[in-house]
Amino acid sequence: MINVINIGLRYGGRKLFEDVNLKFTPGNCYGVIGANGAGKSTFLKILSGEIEPNTGEVSIASGVRLSVLKQDHFQYDEFRVIETVVMGNVRLYEIMKEKDEIYAKADFTDEDGIRASELEGEFAELNGWEAEAEASSLLQGLGIGTDLHEKQMSELSGIEKVKVLLAQAIFGKPGVLILDEPTNHLDIKSINWLEEFLINFEGTVIVVSHDRHFLNKVCTHMADVDFGKIKLYVGNYDFWYESSQLALQLMKDQNKKKEEKVKDLQEFIARFSANASKSKQATSRKKLLDKISIEDIQPSSRRYPFVGFKPEREVGNDILRVEGLTKTTDGEKILDNVSFTISKGDKIAIIGDNENAKTALFKILMGEMEPDSGEFKWGITITKAYFPKDNNEFFNDVDLNLVDWMRQFSEEKSESYLRGFLGRMLFSGDEALKQAKVLSGGERVRCMLSRMMLSNANVLILDQPTNHLDLESITAVNNGLQSYSSVVLFTSHDHQFIQTIANRIIEITPDGIVDKRMTYDEYLESIGL
Repeated sequence: MINVINIGLRYGGRKLFEDVNLKFTPGNCYGVIGANGAGKSTFLKILSGEIEPNTGEVSIASGVRLSVLKQDHFQYDEFRVIETVVMGNVRLYEIMKEKDEIYAKADFTDEDGIRASELEGEFAELNGWEAEAEASSLLQGLGIGTDLHEKQMSELSGIEKVKVLLAQAIFGKPGVLILDEPTNHLDIKSINWLEEFLINFEGTVIVVSHDRHFLNKVCTHMADVDFGKIKLYVGNYDFWYESSQLALQLMKDQNKKKEEKVKDLQEFIARFSANASKSKQATSRKKLLDKISIEDIQPSSRRYPFVGFKPEREVGNDILRVEGLTKTTDGEKILDNVSFTISKGDKIAIIGDNENAKTALFKILMGEMEPDSGEFKWGITITKAYFPKDNNEFFNDVDLNLVDWMRQFSEEKSESYLRGFLGRMLFSGDEALKQAKVLSGGERVRCMLSRMMLSNANVLILDQPTNHLDLESITAVNNGLQSYSSVVLFTSHDHQFIQTIANRIIEITPDGIVDKRMTYDEYLESIGL
């Protein structure tokens, strides 16, 4: 168990949070959520002892080991992969090193023998004889094959290092596990494995993630950083989001509809409680679910951008025909005889392990790259809007404020119209006069989405639109594309994003494509995932 007692933290004159009092208990998984800059990752660092709060303290039960997912991918470059994982249990690794040093001595003394005996006893208590087997099992679960286990960390790719550090964090059954964005860069197999591991984990898990499907799958509670406080809610992310939205409507309604909204919220809580109590990870919280009341739910202070796309004209019968597209880059064939036809109403998720292949396909379809062979043809009724994965050319060395930046892409040039549009994307007041070249990654994405909305295109092509966005903006884009009445082609690593938008899946493989008209979950089930 972790007790958080009267924690407060300020940076200069800015208050992140104060008077935070929480208990995190074994068997539960807590998702820490909050707007960008609210202090989610900072709170995890306070729990791990990396940052000292201004007030209060963090208390961990005696004998409980805390483990943290490391973020420095170069920290262990001089060590073997299997050794790096075992280092997750610091005490066990210290014992192993000291034992090796003692047994390597040429002049082994009686005192060395006594010390070695003590170490062997502690080594056995910490399950040391099974350490390398457990480390190997964790690595394989995350997709790191045995051929890599004896290699140096410096020989691994960036994504492979991420997986090793995740295995290190969960090695040795820690009592408390702290994970900051653990699904970043993981493939779907590794994410599925991690979800199952955490659902069955007996200790306490505290996690920050922008992956809503992951939060829904593993979390029993949400720790919401809002209003300068951190409040615990029973339930997963969807329950927190839906109930907080209903509570917001309830707060705004001061008329006769209020009773109706109260009833809606009560019914939603009851429905969630009935469903969640049947789920695998819910057994420990059944009594808490039964006790949820309207008073437990609070409206959030979060601001959600408005994302809405409206096609100026309906698409005709001929939308896009692709035949035999092939492309090789840097000696690797990334597209091999790719052929498909798009129909009305298609919302297609392009998936596959090769990121370059998906981006190359989109660039070819937009005329920004030539294929080696094959052809494609857009229908005469089609107008396209493209969201590139790399947007640097739109912002770097661009000496314009946001109003003038938007004016480039708008038929309506008046400042009041452009400010109104920017306001819906959370650039209000002086924010609308920021220089485009100084925007953060998330702000750039919101501008690029605004550019697409202004186009009124009837085909949208989006390459990783959720990168750099917070949960609120991801939700807004998700809702906007769900509501869009025309054709979409997109890539994303966000499971829920794909599942709720796509009605067709095209996977790019080394041998061509797999094309299925079904949801993402149905597709994963069809291939055994």
